Amino acid sequence: MPPVLGVILAGGLSRRMGGGDKPLKVLAGRTLLDRVAERFAPQCEAGVILNANGDPARFSMFSGLIVPDGVPDHPGPLAGILAALDHAAEHHPSATHLASVTGDAPFLPLDLVARLSEGSKNAPIVVASSEGRQHFTVALWAVSLREDLLTVLVERGERRVGAFLARHGALAVEWSSEPVDPFLNVNTPEDLAEAEALLKVA
Repeated sequence: MPPVLGVILAGGLSRRMGGGDKPLKVLAGRTLLDRVAERFAPQCEAGVILNANGDPARFSMFSGLIVPDGVPDHPGPLAGILAALDHAAEHHPSATHLASVTGDAPFLPLDLVARLSEGSKNAPIVVASSEGRQHFTVALWAVSLREDLLTVLVERGERRVGAFLARHGALAVEWSSEPVDPFLNVNTPEDLAEAEALLKVA
């Protein structure tokens, strides 16, 4: 498979965390973003970009490029996916697929991209799953989806990630949640405390 470009999605408003940038929250002395990038970047041969809006200077510790949404008014994760697909098409023409993860998942599996790639022969989108629940924004996307995503997001105003996955017959790949769910999201201060406890067994 051609090199995969990765994107860490950090464009959300983090309301449940009390605002601010969730990926910059500190877990046991390191930011969530640092932990996500450490596990994700080695899996993406074409590199990793960060989808974030506003002043990029606050992510100065991130070594890759910061790519903001190209669609106004924070329409959600699909806008970040679209921005990353457009970036891939323009700057990484050899990359046929984009892998996306969230910036608040510090236990991502080290075989994420490899296992998602195995399913890419059968579907244009392959999504990660654990305990039977699909994690819509942890997925592998064919770059060729960008024109349809633009139509769905901008012209039709459809913001639901699940609806877009269903539209393209997304394939799910299951991971075990033992000893730790690899897709645990840190959405609240309580989640942050739980993640710190889980570091001992992860």
